Amino acid sequence: MQDSNTEFIIEMHGITKDFPGIRANDDVTLRLRRGEIHALLGENGAGKSTLMSILFGLYKPDQGVILKNGKPVSIANPNAANALGIGMVHQHFKLVHNFTALENIVMGVESTRYGLLRTDQARRQVVALSEKYGLSIDPDAKIEDVTVGMQQRVEILKMLYRENEILIFDEPTAVLTPQEIGELMKIMNNLAAEGKSILFITHKLNEIKQVAERCTVLRKGRTVGTLRVAETSIEMMSELMVGRKVEFDLTKPPARPTAETLLRVEHLTVKSKHNQKPLVNDVSFAVRGGEIVCIAGIDGNGQRELAHALTGLTPVDAGRIFIGHKEITHSAVRARNLLGMSHIPEDRHTYGLVLDYTVEENMALKNYFRHPFQRHGFLSFAVMRGHAERLMRDFDVRAGQGSATRARSLSGGNQQKAIIAREMGELPNILIAVQPTRGLDVGAIEYIHKRLLAARDEGKAILLISLELDEVLNISDRIHVIYEGAFTANLDAAEATAQELGLYMAGTRAEGASA
Repeated sequence: MQDSNTEFIIEMHGITKDFPGIRANDDVTLRLRRGEIHALLGENGAGKSTLMSILFGLYKPDQGVILKNGKPVSIANPNAANALGIGMVHQHFKLVHNFTALENIVMGVESTRYGLLRTDQARRQVVALSEKYGLSIDPDAKIEDVTVGMQQRVEILKMLYRENEILIFDEPTAVLTPQEIGELMKIMNNLAAEGKSILFITHKLNEIKQVAERCTVLRKGRTVGTLRVAETSIEMMSELMVGRKVEFDLTKPPARPTAETLLRVEHLTVKSKHNQKPLVNDVSFAVRGGEIVCIAGIDGNGQRELAHALTGLTPVDAGRIFIGHKEITHSAVRARNLLGMSHIPEDRHTYGLVLDYTVEENMALKNYFRHPFQRHGFLSFAVMRGHAERLMRDFDVRAGQGSATRARSLSGGNQQKAIIAREMGELPNILIAVQPTRGLDVGAIEYIHKRLLAARDEGKAILLISLELDEVLNISDRIHVIYEGAFTANLDAAEATAQELGLYMAGTRAEGASA
């Protein structure tokens, strides 16, 4: 039974947590009311995920107390958290990829009879929950075959199946399309209306404005304050988060493209390995030095395959790719790097970092075979360390043990900043930037946008692939819209509008059609 006299369903008082070289949480206080959506806001590495991991039993606090319904509780592990009605959707989903959606949802709380798994009742219950909350899934689909959006719905259904009443969402929109984000906002409102209490970690201030009632701000591991969202401007929230005023609309001088085309693509086609359907369909474009060209589109329309083809991660079926006058269509990744191409990948864990390497080892991945990083076949760890420490300072990569920190232990935002530092630190001639600001706070986004514009103004060619309309419109010079693998529009960014872009991205308008 809940204590109806207790306003707060969860209270965390004086929470302190130390890791080697860093205090992640320093005397933090957070109180969650029943049936509210409460946002937890802070820049990368502010201690948000650590605090929620303590509430979910993944870490034990060094100091502090947790109350549920006004009574102290001990949360030794996630099973204890689930027993208290606490569930969590992690920033990087905790799913078994070769299991079905249904198997992932019931895992750990399976019904058995005579030692055999009984799924009929579980299937009915999962289908009923999915219909009730608008969480459309295919119970029999393997996780490895479904979209990121459906994987997230599976994670939410895992919590609901366990009848959790306190739901933690850690950066839930970082990997979603704008359409999926809109769906998630509705789902969260429906859950709160049903009486669920939600803790919502995000860097996106407009999302907090959409759904949250109150917001607790963390900065460098400490509580800055808790405020009512309706009474607080986005500008004030951002200033509390990063400790300074943030420029949301950058002043962008006009591009001055050079005559030299640094990246050229001719009639590029990439087909599906499964059914030979063109995922990139006869695409041609060029990027000159001194301009930012953006590929805009709804996720799943060929952007990933295009980026992988350009950077050598996947073979092409037809067409040609050139860096300057040199054809690189079938060149290896290293050959492209040596010709001046850098790549900020969409998936930082699979393609961006070796998670069990240190930061300094990851920073040297493109250079370890060259002088001065190696001499006579032996690595110079002093050179690697100095190189990494310089990049970490320049790009504000925060790590408890400095450059010796394992990449796995960095926060998601600092992992992203480490990749950006490696790929932009030496000012490549050509930068393929895929979702470069995904998972970054507003201060880091502002900084990365300024770095991209500075690289442009130094004559570099930048191909930006982004799902964020604000980002597309703020820093691009030209925009190609991709829909079902083909370009549907080529727009001047200075004249394009979000509404116009949205129509092209949804495939409801073709270039040249009347408005």
